[in-house]
Amino acid sequence: MAQVEKRGGLLRKSSASKKPLKEKVVLMYDEIFMMEDPGQCSPRFWEELFLMKVNLEYLEGKLESLDGEELMKIKDNINCLFQHCIQALGEEHPIRVVNALQTLCALIRGVHQKNKSTSGFDIINMLMGFDKAELCMKNLMESLDSLLCAEGSESLKSLCLKLLLCLVTVTDNISQNTILEYVMINSIFEAILQILSHPPSRREHGYDAVVLLALLVNYRKYESVNPYIVKLSIVDDEATLNGMGLVIAQALSEYNRQYKDKEEEHQSGFFSALTNMVGSMFIADAHEKISVQTNEAILLALYEAVHLNRNFITVLAQSHPEMGLVTTPVSPAPTTPVTPLGTTPPSSDVISSVELPLDADVQTSNLLITFLKYSSIVMQDTKDEHRLHSGKLCLIILTCIAEDQYANAFLHDDNMNFRVNLHRMPMRHRKKAADKNLPCRPLVCAVLDLMVEFIVTHMMKEFPMDLYVRCIQVVHKLLCYQKKCRVRLHYTWRELWSALINLLKFLMSNETVLLAKHNIFTLALMIVNLFNMFITYGDTFLPTPSSYDELYYEIIRMHQSFDNLYSMVLRLSTNAGQWKEAASKVTHALVNIRAIINHFNPKIESYAAVNHISQLSEEQVLEVVRANYDTLTLKLQDGLDQYERYSEQHKEAAFFKELVSAPSLPVSLRGPFPAVAFHHAGGHLGSSCGVPKAAKTTKESSGIRHASSLPKQTRARQ
Repeated sequence: MAQVEKRGGLLRKSSASKKPLKEKVVLMYDEIFMMEDPGQCSPRFWEELFLMKVNLEYLEGKLESLDGEELMKIKDNINCLFQHCIQALGEEHPIRVVNALQTLCALIRGVHQKNKSTSGFDIINMLMGFDKAELCMKNLMESLDSLLCAEGSESLKSLCLKLLLCLVTVTDNISQNTILEYVMINSIFEAILQILSHPPSRREHGYDAVVLLALLVNYRKYESVNPYIVKLSIVDDEATLNGMGLVIAQALSEYNRQYKDKEEEHQSGFFSALTNMVGSMFIADAHEKISVQTNEAILLALYEAVHLNRNFITVLAQSHPEMGLVTTPVSPAPTTPVTPLGTTPPSSDVISSVELPLDADVQTSNLLITFLKYSSIVMQDTKDEHRLHSGKLCLIILTCIAEDQYANAFLHDDNMNFRVNLHRMPMRHRKKAADKNLPCRPLVCAVLDLMVEFIVTHMMKEFPMDLYVRCIQVVHKLLCYQKKCRVRLHYTWRELWSALINLLKFLMSNETVLLAKHNIFTLALMIVNLFNMFITYGDTFLPTPSSYDELYYEIIRMHQSFDNLYSMVLRLSTNAGQWKEAASKVTHALVNIRAIINHFNPKIESYAAVNHISQLSEEQVLEVVRANYDTLTLKLQDGLDQYERYSEQHKEAAFFKELVSAPSLPVSLRGPFPAVAFHHAGGHLGSSCGVPKAAKTTKESSGIRHASSLPKQTRARQ
């Protein structure tokens, strides 16, 4: 018997002597693309259509092959098909529901692809007809809401979410997708929350639900009232918020794990041996090879949760065993389409309060730690546009966190210490830190480490000025909290001071090149004012008196850099150029730093001359510093502990509009609609998932120290 091949909707016998036969569903599609109503000739046409397995490739290809006029001629049939699809969603027979969902996706995508240049209203007319659009979309959204909330097949829920994602992402710009007006009116917000709060549903559909919510929140968010923004901002259900946090943590953790696996693979392979032979000349290349695709969609979801919902801040600190360190047996999951590295939705939660109890041998983690590790990876290389967007979004999220009073409370809490292994960019002049030597510290130390790492590793020709400004702002906001609440953080502040001084040196040595593109004086002023913050208020938040002494030592040791900066800004502030005003601000900000240098340098030189020492040790310099605080006079500089709060609409609107456009959002949602096998409800679900909660002790602030004038001063010594 001759074998039968299926190709492009045709059933073709291996013998070439006979004409190919078409599938019945393809013949039925052809009838729809005729000008006559297929239901008139065959009363059971629509009933039979949804019993046939959908041929997505043929249906979309047919729509694509028609020109505008031909498509308009069969508009009534397309409207009829769309309406019958919606009617089929209410059928009890699950096969009809599945086929209707897939047909709807093919129709939406096919018509949109054909009408890219036309308005959204034309597409609504082509799919549903203006007169029936409101009722059609109301019925569609109600059916999808019912399917998502029902205790039916998990595969049906998956198809519903895929259809909604198809509807949301079918246009290049979400805000130009007029059909979403009906999604705003007929909200599915509660259905999304139900998925996130119910562990079995969250394991299967959490990723799609979170991404869908993030995208819906960004629909015309600046032009009109978006109900999804309003509703997300007032969610206070602990199970729902924890569920959202778990989904985000799982996705970021999976990215971190895959990156680490690739990194170890390169280090243990032939390339590593070759690098050891010829030195570190190929380090940059090795770094490029282990780059993995970023996931802006899940980052966007984290941002919207942190930015809009104050209650979500508590989720950042929810403790759980570190994902990836412990594995549990799970039942086989259905096959899913392959997506790019870093965007694959996790198949199941790795945390279970029953199976993974906290114990002394398991490293404890939380969403914030997972996010910091993710940030340390994507912020390594900002040359690629997607990674630049990811790096910027990471810093925006950290900005929101650094402004939040509760977030700062647990960031600085001495009772919540963690070992955070941040990824560090390979560099020729430093060795890789050993993971085992990492101390347990408050989480704010990891945030500061991340900022220092960024400062040190991005002084390059394509200077990321915007990211540097955001990085310095994060550090400043953390210092403002420490000053306000008198938090004495045991941190290696010297690393931060050294990084800031090296950044100033880089700005000066590349003045001509950088000034052609950026106002470097804005960044220089921020750096100088960070030092002013330490000088003016350091005695209230530096851990020990010796830390304050070390600050002066670093300023004196690197005095040449500050002298050179003063010479540069003085030169530009005295010329009638475009940088006169900006340079003048830096000149005035340097007054206390120059006072310290001019006060202590002569005394150090005198000490060396009297004691006949050609080169003083650090301890000898510190001895001179301690002995001469009394005669140092500094000026009070106002506003050092003040900052402008983050505002998305006024400053970041363009960035978020670009982020949710098609080219910028690699969430693998625009590929072929998945042919999901039909499974009975709960047929492949594991055990329920919970989050073990660690006892949180919030350190109360010890009061606020108001700025007072600095007298001819003797520093308060603790």
